[in-house]
Amino acid sequence: MKRLFDIAISLLLLVALALPLCLLCIGQLCLLGRPIFFKQERAGEGGKSFSIIKFRSMRNGSGSDAERLTRWGQFLRSTSLDEFPELLNVLRGDMSLVGPRPLPTKYLSRYSAEQARRHEVPPGITGWAQVNGRNGLSWDRQFELDLWYVENRSFLLDLKILGLTILTVFRRENISAQGEATRSEFTGSNKPPRL
Repeated sequence: MKRLFDIAISLLLLVALALPLCLLCIGQLCLLGRPIFFKQERAGEGGKSFSIIKFRSMRNGSGSDAERLTRWGQFLRSTSLDEFPELLNVLRGDMSLVGPRPLPTKYLSRYSAEQARRHEVPPGITGWAQVNGRNGLSWDRQFELDLWYVENRSFLLDLKILGLTILTVFRRENISAQGEATRSEFTGSNKPPRL
């Protein structure tokens, strides 16, 4: 049921938003150039690697995130428009609409056994952690919320999270971690999760 719901909603959104997405692609070309999309290897269900697709929000080249993040990119991130291409990941079966956010594959070896349980379910475009603090959360707290979702997931909870996501996007809160242009890197934690 969850997979069918993911496919139906993703197709509906891609069709309904076809024109705005085309305009966003043109904006990307004019303001950031090529490539339009940002792709990165992320860990999915079972820790399996997949390539996530997002609208690129930073300039090409070296430098810190703060140096490369543009005003256009800040707009994309604050409105979560950069996430819309992930609907293609959902259609391909890499992701779900709701689940723990997929993180870089390089983090896999840094998780505790409990934290690694976030990979028992497909990752999501949005999730319980995203509607309860987003990037303003500490890594430990995010993993606690991810594990809570794994233990309590249901179709009704997914619907609740999707509704709360709309409110979260409109509030534009906790888009970045405090003192960061995006979010600090997860380097591992010895703190046991609080369930």
